Amino acid sequence: MDLFIALILQIVYGVANLVLISIGLAIIFGMMRVINLAHGEFIMLGGYTVVIATNNGVNLWFAMLILAPLVVGIIGVVVERLLIRFLYGRMVDTLLATWGLSLLLIGLVTTIFGAQTKTTISAPIGAIQIGDYTTSGYELFLIFVTALLSFAIYLLLRFTKLGLVARGTMQAPDMAAALGVSTSRVYAITFGLGAAVSGLVGGLLAPITGVLPTIGAVYIAKAFITVVSGGTAILAGTISASALLGVINGVVSYVTGPTMGEVALLVAAIILLRLLPQGITGRFFRKSL
Repeated sequence: MDLFIALILQIVYGVANLVLISIGLAIIFGMMRVINLAHGEFIMLGGYTVVIATNNGVNLWFAMLILAPLVVGIIGVVVERLLIRFLYGRMVDTLLATWGLSLLLIGLVTTIFGAQTKTTISAPIGAIQIGDYTTSGYELFLIFVTALLSFAIYLLLRFTKLGLVARGTMQAPDMAAALGVSTSRVYAITFGLGAAVSGLVGGLLAPITGVLPTIGAVYIAKAFITVVSGGTAILAGTISASALLGVINGVVSYVTGPTMGEVALLVAAIILLRLLPQGITGRFFRKSL
């Protein structure tokens, strides 16, 4: 029984991890149709923000929950104003531009901080005993944060004026502009929000994964697989795809090892997209957010 509980918690954490690394990309891609290949680097910048801040005496929780999303959110707004705003409606061009941005960010961080992180961050919550087994208390905390973050984004997009205006602008920008909405400002805020969420995730994952200039490559593939498999709905698609792929990854990893778990995740995504080309929410949960 203890083993079963520990295994379930690991699978739930795997699902939560996929949601975390994908949700910022889902906001930008799902709402703006911008293929952001620099998404992994936004997560990386969140991790570096936490490392630099804690090395200079800033409280770890403040660095993870406040500084990381704030810094990366500001960077996201600057990127949207200087680069992305000229490429809306040109999906291939945004893909190439954000790929170039990804390489630029990796090069800048490597030049400034070196190829290795000088100081690692210890998880602020220790292990929790479950019978004869132990599980990470910090991973349980991340599961809670994932649920809270998903609920907060749902409330923001569904029940606030900002969320209503943002969704309306993405669906009909000409009509929104005719009604006096500053579409340029809405685009900047939406991209900044997606970047801020990515920064928050990078800060939260830093104690577990560590921080390297190239660590974004670890996140970007899984994030794109999850978002594309989920379909157009931001939350319903991301959560449903994360649940399906996370369970498959967790079960196969337990039976055969983590490498085969990653392979099983990729194969499951390929089969899913073959059966549902528009993703899960292209056929199910069509009216979901």
